[in-house]
This record gives sequence, C-alpha cells and structure tokens, in this order.
Amino acid sequence: METIGSQKTWSFFDHRGCQVAKNSAVRQGAGHRVGSYVELATKIAELQFRNRDHVLLFRGQGTDHRNVKGNSSLKPSLFRGGRGNPDRVTLVERFERLKRAEQILIAEYAKEKLLGVDRLKRHHLLRWSILQHYEVCSTPLLDVTHSVRIAASFASLAETDTAFLYVLGVPNLSGANTASAEAGLQIVRLSSVCPPSAVRPHLQEGYLLGEYPDMTGYERKENYYPYEMDFGRRLVAKFSFKPASFWKNDDFPRVARSALYPSEKSDPVYRLALGVKKRLG
Repeated sequence: METIGSQKTWSFFDHRGCQVAKNSAVRQGAGHRVGSYVELATKIAELQFRNRDHVLLFRGQGTDHRNVKGNSSLKPSLFRGGRGNPDRVTLVERFERLKRAEQILIAEYAKEKLLGVDRLKRHHLLRWSILQHYEVCSTPLLDVTHSVRIAASFASLAETDTAFLYVLGVPNLSGANTASAEAGLQIVRLSSVCPPSAVRPHLQEGYLLGEYPDMTGYERKENYYPYEMDFGRRLVAKFSFKPASFWKNDDFPRVARSALYPSEKSDPVYRLALGVKKRLG
C-alpha cells in the first residue's frame, strides 16, 4: 500500500527522458519531439505506467495555441477568443445559440425516431456531446480520444510543418459519464451516449471533457475564473512531430480523413447534424 499523495506526475518535455514535471513546465515547453509513431506510442506507454493514478486521453492539433502567459491552452470552443477571453455579450449569444441547437436536435431526433431520444430529452450533456462532436455549434465540451493513432492522425490533417499531440490525465473512467467533484471534471464516453447510427464517434474512439458541475449558462460561468476553464491544466505531456516523416512505418499508417469523417451516406447522425446546423443558421 502506498502512502496517500506520494504519486508525482511524470512527463517528457525536453531532450531528457521521462522525468517528474510540473504542469506549467509542460505547457510552457515547445513539445517533446518524436520522430515516428512507434516512438510516440512507446513513450506514451511509459507515461501510462508511471502515471498510474490517471487515465490518459489524447488530442491532436496542427497548432500549439497559447494563452497570454505563453502556456498551451486547450479550451472548449464556447470559451475561445484568440489569446484573450470572449466578452460577456459574445458568451451570452453563444449560450443562447447552444440552447436553440438543443431544441432543434431533440425535434430532429424524434422525427427520425433514433435510438435514445428519451435520454436525449432528459440530459443536456448528451445533446451537447452530439452538437460538439458533429461541429454544429460551440459548446462547453472539448473533443479528445482514447486512441493515440487517431489523435496523431487528426493533428496531421492540418498539413502544418509541425503537429502536436497532447496527453491529458483524467480520473478513472466508469460508465458513460464519469463525474469527479474533486477534480471539477466530467468525462463523456461518446460510444455510450450516441446511438449506433452515429458512426463518427465510434470510429474516432471519442470522449468529451467538461467542467463539473455543468456550465449551463453565462450565470454559472461567472463563478469561475477564465483560467479554470482551460483543460491545459490537465496536461501531462505535449509531443511535437513532423507529419511528413512521422508516418514512415507502414505497419502504423495514418488514418485517412475519409475514415475519420464518414460521409452523410454512411453516418445518419451526421446527416441529421447538418440539418440542425442549417436550421440554426
């Protein structure tokens, strides 16, 4: 039995190997450079072994967005505003737009008689999950994945010279929605909340991160400082790589865009989401 509080956070963040690191050092760093997918997967395996108090989830981006302090910033789309923070008017408008999108989504779900419509009506977090993952509108949730390969493939889609993969530590997962009052965090497993006809989240092994309790409106948001709504605070490691040479091992090819984003024809919920977005205007 280990003494409570004895576990430290281990990371790769400079030219040296895996070492004890603070979150601020990881966020301020340039990103630990890896040359191939195999090297990345090997180092993430060590991170998971050493950081055994956390489950690791991943996010890939073509750009390392920074806040005014120069720290890597991973904010949900609803709270983004360049290097600053969106003003009150912008946030109120975004929350109102989200509410309208929820109403349209419920109506379309019922119309199409999709599996899970009753759950969708009862739980706004489920509605947010679909609206976020299908990019209908801004929500208080952040897209991540349980798959290193999926995250690295997403990062490569931007076709930038350098791409980034972020490793986030979250509490142990339990069921479709894991809520941690201590961490102020909830994690949604998309495969458990989306109907089987929603192909995209299943193929992407998608999860969503959100604040706990839910940030249901501007009034609730006022109880938090802007820096608290940044999932960069959960960052365990940040890797950088060059997509042009990263996928050189044919045993682990990059996941194609068409596989990450199934067409309307093969994903009925995507088709429904496009209709919601059109009605939302």
